[in-house]
Amino acid sequence: MTYPLVQDLDVGGIPVAVTCGLLGFSRQAFYAWKAHPISQRELVDAYATHAAFEVHADDPGFGYRFIADELSEAGHGLSERRVWKICSQAGIVSAHSRKRGRSKRPGPPVHDDLVERDFTATAPNRLWLTDITEHPTAQGKVYMCAVKDAWSRRIVGYSIGARMTSHLAVDALEMAIARRGPAAVVGCIVHADRGSQFRSRPYVAALHRHRLAGSMGRVASSADNAAMESFFALLQKNVLNARRWDTRDQLRLAIVTWTERTYHRRRRQRALGKLTPIEFEIINRAAHAA
Repeated sequence: MTYPLVQDLDVGGIPVAVTCGLLGFSRQAFYAWKAHPISQRELVDAYATHAAFEVHADDPGFGYRFIADELSEAGHGLSERRVWKICSQAGIVSAHSRKRGRSKRPGPPVHDDLVERDFTATAPNRLWLTDITEHPTAQGKVYMCAVKDAWSRRIVGYSIGARMTSHLAVDALEMAIARRGPAAVVGCIVHADRGSQFRSRPYVAALHRHRLAGSMGRVASSADNAAMESFFALLQKNVLNARRWDTRDQLRLAIVTWTERTYHRRRRQRALGKLTPIEFEIINRAAHAA
């Protein structure tokens, strides 16, 4: 960026030798650039590389195909192959990619473990648990992010989509906040694993914006989020593995129906005194408010 400055100052009457001496590079380097300045393609690649870094910082799980989709949406008219080349040269790699035969290195936690396997809560909106599950269909995979209130074991928020991005986790969190009320959830602990979606900038920003406390368990330890895994185990048994699913819409409808009708209103839980999550909240909210 200093070479155009030298050129502008030369037009203004300051000799090239003086400017190059002050800036610390040779006149030969400036004249070599002047003979072959940066091409339009290199300029486009430079802007696209900067945008790719921003997309990857927001969601480290994105590979070059997802980054190409985001760049296209933002107005960068680059082919998928060209985006691959840009990402390869810049060292932008999906957090999920790994070489065969090597174990995946977990990402660093962005929050301390505030739960330490104690999944009990004495009141609503004190502790939420969240995680993501996936299941294949004939059209491709379906991903679900759910947020569970440890007090009543109710799924207070969820999001279902075709891609496992940070927006999937943010949408589930926003749904939970909208259902419970922004003022009622201030100070609530939201516990998750170290997935890239829960370490992404949009997700962390959503926690801070709503004054929620983030919490993260250890790596490769299902017991650190066992209460959330138990819901997904029920979902897997009763819905996901019940049949082969042809379309994403069919599975999406089945997940929502089972969660809202069966799990919330018909499935009694011993930990809740043989009440359903909805019954438990109706009975105990009045007593808790009093």
